[in-house]
Amino acid sequence: PTITGFLHLGGLRTALYNYIFAKKHQGTFILRVEDTDQNRVVPGAAEGIEDMLDWAGVSPDESPGRGGPAGPYVQSLRLELYRRASAALLQSGAAYRCFCTPQRLELLRREAVRSQQTPRYDNRCRHLTPTEVAQKLSQGLDCVIRFRLEKGVEPFQDLVYGWNKHEVAEVEGDPVILKGDGFPTYHLANVVDDHYMGITHVLRGTEWLTSTSKHLLLYKAFGWEPPQFGHLPLLLNKDGGKLSKRQGDIFLERFARDGFLPEALLDIITNCGSGFTEKQMGRTLEELISQFEIGRITTHSALLDLEALPEFNRIHLTRHIENQGLRQRLVRELQGLVELVYGDQQVDPDVLEKEYVERVLLLRKGHISLLKNLVSSDYSYLWVRPSVSRQQLQTISAEVDEIGKLVLGLLTRQAAALTMEELNKDLRSLQKQTRETKYSSMMQLLRLVLSGQQHGPSVAEMMVTLGAEEVCGRIRRALSS
Repeated sequence: PTITGFLHLGGLRTALYNYIFAKKHQGTFILRVEDTDQNRVVPGAAEGIEDMLDWAGVSPDESPGRGGPAGPYVQSLRLELYRRASAALLQSGAAYRCFCTPQRLELLRREAVRSQQTPRYDNRCRHLTPTEVAQKLSQGLDCVIRFRLEKGVEPFQDLVYGWNKHEVAEVEGDPVILKGDGFPTYHLANVVDDHYMGITHVLRGTEWLTSTSKHLLLYKAFGWEPPQFGHLPLLLNKDGGKLSKRQGDIFLERFARDGFLPEALLDIITNCGSGFTEKQMGRTLEELISQFEIGRITTHSALLDLEALPEFNRIHLTRHIENQGLRQRLVRELQGLVELVYGDQQVDPDVLEKEYVERVLLLRKGHISLLKNLVSSDYSYLWVRPSVSRQQLQTISAEVDEIGKLVLGLLTRQAAALTMEELNKDLRSLQKQTRETKYSSMMQLLRLVLSGQQHGPSVAEMMVTLGAEEVCGRIRRALSS
């Protein structure tokens, strides 16, 4: 990736497909940072991208942070390689020095636009003699190095798009490969790096498909064997528009901050695309690797519906809760969220007990999309004791004391074995012992006593979550208020 900002979903998907392909074939997944356009480099972006790949579970085997046998992995640290490669192309006549000023190039561009043509360099300096080049160099004129595009490119077989070729010399001017500041352009840097790093396969965005013939001409000029290329179709919004970076709503940092699991992101960006045996929600990274076949990637754009992300997250969060090891991490995370949100209001430190938090997770499994849902106002009763007066309860039923005593008696007898199924039966039996309170009113009353709220999980589930001792305490306090 270029390091012009944060890692977004499009970049994650490209990285993910490379990672999956590498792991499927026992290969090595390499992260190489492109920082050749120094004006656009954002400080800290390289570290941020690597951190986000680690967070997402698609950690590179070799990278700027990890190092490796083919380093350095940052292009600005490889300038000598590009300089030598350019010199070799100059020597063989496959490249030449260009002395055209920015002003002349801008005039060419304007003239092309005025004539409704695609702007392209007119290859003027291609025809300079060695004497003219030496004279201009002796005058200290600035220059760049351009690659001489040849006609008659050979077709290549793309791993996704099949046989392709683009007669670049007919539609483009000779491209700059080494800029005046000694930095290479993408075309040269990637060809040189892929060769020296021993890259066998390159999976990249479809926007580079038309440039591949140009890159293959460079490989031919060097006498090098090119890697195999596969171009991934675009990742678009569900309406077919480009993913918007403006509000920051496609950057990984945002999803991590909002509490989405990385597995949910990997799942949704592969689910909307292709390359797998079948469409299904809830795939783990291991399943993605085992099911992946590059020949199954279609050329259709992948339409991403981010509104479905909470449902993907619910599935993966459920799987985490069911796994004992992963559940312990969620317990710690939820304890931290409770302290953050309810720290000033906590009445009893028991609400942070591991067993209690774990019970909350297991009972709400499948009902929540994000862990932070459990610290929303709907679930405040789990962490803070409600303040409910007898007067409030008497507006629901005049039999407040009778109902309270019936429930206290039930819980005293059955404290050891609270199950939702048994409680639902027992509560119905208790209601029949009241004189005139309907079952719905009794539930409304108990819900208010336990949570201070009109809506939420069933009363039986609240009782099981809170535990008999806490439920009894809340009922007694309400009756005595």
